[in-house]
Amino acid sequence: MTGAQSLGPLDEYPIHQLPQPIAWPGSSNRNFYDRSYLNAHDRTGKIFLITGIGYYPNLGVKDAFVLIRRRGDNTDTQTAVHLSDAIDHDRLNPHVGGYRLDVDAPLRELHLTLDETEGIAVDLRWEGLFDAVLEQPHVMRSGAKVTLDAQRFAQVGSWRGSISIDGERIDVDPDTWIGTRDRSWGIRPIGEPEPAGRPANPPFEGMWWLYIPMAFDDFQLVLIVQEEPNGFRSLNDCTRVWRDGRVEQLGWPRIDVHYASGTRIPTGATITATTSAGDPVVLEVESRLGVPIHVGGGYGGDADWTHGVWRGEKFVERLTYDMDDPAVAGRIPFGVIDHVGRATCRESDGTVREGWGLFEHGALGRHDPSGFADWLSVAP
Repeated sequence: MTGAQSLGPLDEYPIHQLPQPIAWPGSSNRNFYDRSYLNAHDRTGKIFLITGIGYYPNLGVKDAFVLIRRRGDNTDTQTAVHLSDAIDHDRLNPHVGGYRLDVDAPLRELHLTLDETEGIAVDLRWEGLFDAVLEQPHVMRSGAKVTLDAQRFAQVGSWRGSISIDGERIDVDPDTWIGTRDRSWGIRPIGEPEPAGRPANPPFEGMWWLYIPMAFDDFQLVLIVQEEPNGFRSLNDCTRVWRDGRVEQLGWPRIDVHYASGTRIPTGATITATTSAGDPVVLEVESRLGVPIHVGGGYGGDADWTHGVWRGEKFVERLTYDMDDPAVAGRIPFGVIDHVGRATCRESDGTVREGWGLFEHGALGRHDPSGFADWLSVAP
C-alpha cells in the first residue's frame, strides 16, 4: 500500500517519530503490536470483566475480546466474545465490529462500548484515579532472538455504566467498581506460530510473573516482577503515585506467594518492600476471584483464541466455559491468572490502608525459589 491510501487522521498531527506515515510501524518485525487491556470488578468476587483491543499492522489484523467470569451459588462460568477484522488506519477511533474504545480525555477518561454481540453488551466509562505509571521497558530473549520488547503504562481507575449478559443488566457504580488498565506496544509473539528453527539452547524452562496495580485511598501502587527459573529477576519495579502527584520508588520487594496446596493457583501473597529511608512497606494481597486469561482471553497458549490471527473479515464468536468442567479446570494451571485483588498496606508507623485492583500471577515451569522443579510440580 502506498501514497494516500497509507495516510490516516493521525498524520495531520506533529507526532511522527519516523519519516513515514503513522500506519507504518518503525519495525518490520511481524510481531509488532499495539494493544489496550482493561479490567473491571465490583469487589465482591462474583464478577470480573477483562477486555482488550489490539492492532497488528504487519499482519494486517485488528481484534478485540471481552472475557467475563461470574460465580454464583450453583454456577461458575467464563464467557468470551471475540471480534476480528482487517486493520485500518483510523487509530483515533479504535474499533472492531461493534467493539469501540474511545479516549475522552487522554490519560484520564475512556469510554468502552460493545454493541449487543452474541448476547453480550457493554457501555462503560473509565476514569483514572491517579496519574498513569510508565513502566520499565520489558525485554525477553530466546538465545539471540528478541521475543518481547515492549513499553507499557498502567493506571487504576473507577467504572460507571452497565454490562448486559443474555438480557440481564448489571449496573456499574463507580463507588464500588474499580479496575486497572494498561497500554502496551512493541514486539511480542502474536498471530500464527512462526517456524521453530533450531531448538532453543538452553531450552525454555519457564517464567515466574507477578503484576499488581492497586488503588488505595492516598496512592496507587504498581508492582512488576519477572524471574527466571533460578530466581534471577529480569524485571523488578515497585512504584507508587500519591494523590498529590509525588512518585515514589519502593526498594527490592521480597515476595512470598501463597499457593493452594497441590496447585500453583495463588490464594494471596505477602510482599515487603522498603522506602528510600529503609522503612518497610508490607503488602498483604488476597485473591477474591481468578480469571485464567489463557482460557478464551488469547494469552499464553490459549487453545481457542490467539491475538493477531487472521480469521476473515468481520469475524465474531462467543464461547462459554463451565469452570467446573474437568477439561477446563485442567487448563487453568498452565497460564497466567488475573485475580480480583484486595490488599492491605502497612507502613512502618503502623498506618494500615485497604486497596483494590489486580493481582496477576503466573508460575510456569521451573522456579527454584518456589520449589517448583519442573512444569508439573505443585505446592505441598
